[in-house]
Amino acid sequence: MLEKALKGSPRYWGLLIGLALLMCLGAGFWLYQLSHGLVTTGMSRDVSWGFYISQLTYLVGVAASAVMLVLPYYFHHYKDFAKLIILGEFLAIAAVLMCLAFVVVDLGQPQRMMNMIFHPTPNSVLFWDMIVLNVYLLLNLIVGWTGLQYFKNDMTPPKWVKILAIISVIWAFSIHTVTAFLYAGLPGRHYFLTAIMAARFLASAFCSGPAILLLLVLLLRRLTGFDPGKKAINRLAVIITYAMCVNIFFFLLELFTAFYSNMPGHKAPILYLFQGLDGHTLMVPFMWTAAVLGVGCLLFLIPTSVRERTPALVTGLIMLVVASWIDKGLGLLIGGFTPNPFETVTTYFPTVPELMVSLMVFAMGGLVLTVLWKIAISVREEVESANLSMVPPTE
Repeated sequence: MLEKALKGSPRYWGLLIGLALLMCLGAGFWLYQLSHGLVTTGMSRDVSWGFYISQLTYLVGVAASAVMLVLPYYFHHYKDFAKLIILGEFLAIAAVLMCLAFVVVDLGQPQRMMNMIFHPTPNSVLFWDMIVLNVYLLLNLIVGWTGLQYFKNDMTPPKWVKILAIISVIWAFSIHTVTAFLYAGLPGRHYFLTAIMAARFLASAFCSGPAILLLLVLLLRRLTGFDPGKKAINRLAVIITYAMCVNIFFFLLELFTAFYSNMPGHKAPILYLFQGLDGHTLMVPFMWTAAVLGVGCLLFLIPTSVRERTPALVTGLIMLVVASWIDKGLGLLIGGFTPNPFETVTTYFPTVPELMVSLMVFAMGGLVLTVLWKIAISVREEVESANLSMVPPTE
């Protein structure tokens, strides 16, 4: 099936070339970072994690979102997701690869990643995060590729494929739970030190990840004519809506805990993000934008009559993705490290080299996803064309 990635329209090749050029551009900045060190980033002694780790956090949620398709399809035999299931698993593959790439660029020197393999530290949560991410990548590779192979040959996948798919559902919860433990296990950072952190991560993952998938599928339908079915689109939109409502509810719980208890350590990060501290207001416009978009997207997603209109659905999904990315891909990490345990503010914002290296990683993920989806759609078109040719003509 790999040969199908080598055939495509000029638009397909133009996209691949564009993504490859972005990778090369970002690779130049990565070489600059390798030669000068992490001083090229905005990180410091007080803010030791930066844009790279925040994107890892967000993308782990995108990877885990495949469970929103796998669980109904394999557990409840919801066959309307049949056309989406492979696309969701391939999106998870691309997302995990980007997660691992962000770990590599954050280490400063790539060879340091071998320390986790040659000198394992089971008492470190990061060690287990590496394990669960790689296993989840392997599970989606096997289930997605094998399922596509059997679909191509018009055969029912063997039972072991379903067993691995069920395991991947459990594993999807584990990858984001372990990632949440990276944050929740830091006693000196009050914004992270909450028992609901893993639940917040999962809720945000199950709305933002499927929202990205659905946006890409709707774009694919517009560009290629691929149609996952109206019922599948509407059902996935409902799942996204419920997950976003839970995500907002969990954040409100954090606000209540911080301000009703009147604990300064818990209030300070939230005040920094939404009001500013000691004149530092860099994050305030971003967080209020996220708040407005997060609540506003529900106006497009909750009413059924509005949500089932494609323009309104796309608008709501875009608002949701932007809001969740600002909250989880920017505000969560910056708020957790500000102020520091000495109650002083060290401003952090990603530098140009950080953003360009991140662009390299995103372009790499986009290239992988484009190739995998091209293969999946080509196989489906081939099978549907063969089935259509076998239908006898009507008189």
